[in-house]
Amino acid sequence: MSDIKCSEKRKFTSFEFGIREKTILSLSIFVVFFIVIIIAGSVINPEKFSIDLINKNQSPSLTHIFGTDWIGRDMFFRTLKGLSMSMKIGVLSSVISGIIAVVLGVIGPTCGKRVDSVITWFIDLVLSVPHTLIIILISMAAGGGLKGIVMGVSLTHWTSLTRIIRAEVMQVKEADYTKIAKNFGKSNLYIAKNHILPHIIPQLLVGIVLIFPHAILHEASVTFLGFGLQSHEPAIGIILSEAMKYLTSGKWWLAFFPGLSLVLVSMMVDNMGKKIGKLIDPKTAYN
Repeated sequence: MSDIKCSEKRKFTSFEFGIREKTILSLSIFVVFFIVIIIAGSVINPEKFSIDLINKNQSPSLTHIFGTDWIGRDMFFRTLKGLSMSMKIGVLSSVISGIIAVVLGVIGPTCGKRVDSVITWFIDLVLSVPHTLIIILISMAAGGGLKGIVMGVSLTHWTSLTRIIRAEVMQVKEADYTKIAKNFGKSNLYIAKNHILPHIIPQLLVGIVLIFPHAILHEASVTFLGFGLQSHEPAIGIILSEAMKYLTSGKWWLAFFPGLSLVLVSMMVDNMGKKIGKLIDPKTAYN
């Protein structure tokens, strides 16, 4: 009798703290951390990382956790400000890319073979050119700055998600309930709105989250090369670009902490996307 009770207790505990519950908890922690960084970087006082020539080139210490740069600016607050800026660009670019992906992914299979062939050809065309090169060209054509880098990143990161959504749409299009709606005279717009879009929302959410790490890394790399944000705008790419001049003199902290912060945020968001996929997929939620 006691063995049965212990077994039921173990089952109950396993149910209460299963993979799904742990995934939701970790996602909540990631989201809170993400929001805190964005808000903290947005409301931070510029005086926190103002010029202070007396404390220039200070190595990391309790007073300056990330050290100071060549004109005495606190690298911790400067990194926080730059990381917040890069994350905002990543979020905006990911959402725009997701909108482009869902529009093209739905229009292709539902509007006939010719339209689908043109969209497929355009996807292959964009994928055939390196992302960094296209981002630089679009950014320069748009006048550079924040608008240019957002347009460049947004218009180059929709391709893979479009292919995924297109494949899902083609499966839904062949489903019985879609064919029945077509036989009843329902328009392509009605079918897309009521049958296709609800089905692809999970893939769209996961795709947008997984685009984010690529977006902020490309933004940082293009800005690092000098084709992104202007030098007066705080961003990780600008911080790393400026730090390169001082690395040979032993000022390693100027690039180490901003670069590490960018990589950690990218890895966290990528992990978040995978956890969301696991949460949505019932086959892996309880493994």
